[in-house]
Amino acid sequence: MITGGCGFIGANLIKSLLATKETHILVVDNLTSSSLDQLGNITSYHEITDTELETGNSLQRVSFIRGDIRDEALALSVCRGAETVVHLAASTGVIQSIQDPLADCRINIIGTINYLEAARLNGVRRFVFASSSASLGEQIPPYHEKMVAQPKSPYGASKLAGEAYCQAYFASFGLETVILRFGNVYGPHSTHKNSVVAKFIKHISSREMLPIYGDGNQTRDFIYVEDLILAMLSVLDREQIGGQVFQLATHQEHTVLEVAEELNLLAEKVLGYRCSLGFESERAGEIERSYSDISKAREMLKFAPKYDLRRGLEETFTWFVKHENE
Repeated sequence: MITGGCGFIGANLIKSLLATKETHILVVDNLTSSSLDQLGNITSYHEITDTELETGNSLQRVSFIRGDIRDEALALSVCRGAETVVHLAASTGVIQSIQDPLADCRINIIGTINYLEAARLNGVRRFVFASSSASLGEQIPPYHEKMVAQPKSPYGASKLAGEAYCQAYFASFGLETVILRFGNVYGPHSTHKNSVVAKFIKHISSREMLPIYGDGNQTRDFIYVEDLILAMLSVLDREQIGGQVFQLATHQEHTVLEVAEELNLLAEKVLGYRCSLGFESERAGEIERSYSDISKAREMLKFAPKYDLRRGLEETFTWFVKHENE
């Protein structure tokens, strides 16, 4: 059972699950920051009604139901019969969380508790929670799992709260929760994503200036989605990792200016032009430096990222150009 399965990471996860496992997948998504086309580009699916969900007779290899994670009754229904819940659905913007912290709380905290409780009541074996290094806040990198969290934004705070509830459900009820702190994920099928790589590529496609907040020297750990998905598949199968937290990134630090330059080089090569950079004021809540120590994931999940930034950006840029042409 995958919440937010029509989004960028969800679509890539479903694609890999269908290729590697004999399993039934139920997707819940309210489509506020995703699209059914995104799921349809990956596989055929059957959209089910509330009545069909209650009977369970209409579930197919991939089934979809439109719904919000704040709906407690829906959570109880969709987790019935599930072996694993992958909780991807969230409000993901730092700036958005500053503008409306209550909405961020209701989606990221209440939504997460709804699915933890539904998983507990339905006897789900494993609950995988998509978190973020934003939960740690401003720290001296590399980030690692033993750091004391000091979130800098409401988004980071809500993700930290989700992590805490996951650990409490493991300790109190034995639900095998696994917390994954994603780096900055990028790659194919990120059309609806508004993070820096997807945003820059969309601006390049429209021949628009690339917006840089601050001086552009802020750093992030950019992980190509295929590497992330391989780690997630390992999490689904690995035994004795209940209650664990993993940093999933590349242990590489790159500036926003580096990303802009690499994408402009690709634009010049493929499209025949570059885009200028537009510098704007720094944004509140943003972290200056961020990259992760992935030693624990390497050891326990046998995680070994294969894509460096240049190769990953080239794959992503090529997909966007092809997708636009189609």
